[in-house]
Amino acid sequence: MESASHPALHVECASKTFNGSRRALQGVSLTVQPGERVALIGASGSGKSTLLRALCGLETLDANAGRVHVFGRPLQAGGRLAPDIRAQRRQVGIIFQQFNLVGRLPVLTNVLTGLAAELPLWRAALNRFTLQERARALDALHAMGLAEQAFQRASTLSGGQQQRAAIARTLVQGARLLLADEPVASLDPESTRRVMELLLALNREQGLTLLVSLHQVGLAQRYCERAVALRDGALVFDGPAAALTPAFLRDLYGTAVDELLLDEPVERAVSPMPMKPRRVDLAAAA
Repeated sequence: MESASHPALHVECASKTFNGSRRALQGVSLTVQPGERVALIGASGSGKSTLLRALCGLETLDANAGRVHVFGRPLQAGGRLAPDIRAQRRQVGIIFQQFNLVGRLPVLTNVLTGLAAELPLWRAALNRFTLQERARALDALHAMGLAEQAFQRASTLSGGQQQRAAIARTLVQGARLLLADEPVASLDPESTRRVMELLLALNREQGLTLLVSLHQVGLAQRYCERAVALRDGALVFDGPAAALTPAFLRDLYGTAVDELLLDEPVERAVSPMPMKPRRVDLAAAA
């Protein structure tokens, strides 16, 4: 295990350009310490998904800028993934809004795919898992309250259950850093609460580091001490989630702020850690 002195995540000047001109990320620098819960917010098109994909190696950054380190080891730099990227990905779990489960396969088999990075390719491709590996997946499902659904087809689960199965997959993977890209955007309020509280419990009880992309600022304030905000691919705020008042958000996002605000304020679930907010001066950074 890497030294605890290393950040869980360190990003330097991450930039990403699509089609030669559209800049999805513009020099984003970010450090997340082990055990932190960080909300990633921004209006649609702000670059949140592109950043998360770059942080787990699903997207390469521009060749002339950007590097990502996970627990002190390089994951990508200069537009190239690290030679040991397969091993690196074991430390980084990612869940999406779409769940990414194979509906025709049993829930247990979907969860076992979290072991793919540590198995020989032929075993992963043929779904050949040992009894010990299956027991490990069942333990993860039990932790998510899904042990009884282990042998059902994934397509029979509700949206909230599918998202919990996706989280169980990252537990089996052994991830120490969990990236979540709008994990509750398609869920009803009760499923949203349950998924977010499960993520909170994993952080508190297992020390899992969380970077969670959220549309609703109320959820960010309830479940995360710290928030990072993107606008047009650039980092524009890094500080306590409690500082994201409607007036401050309107100053950052203008009329696009409406998609980030809830109709009613959400009661905080955790006490914020002392933290000095950092408003990023885009003009100075350019």
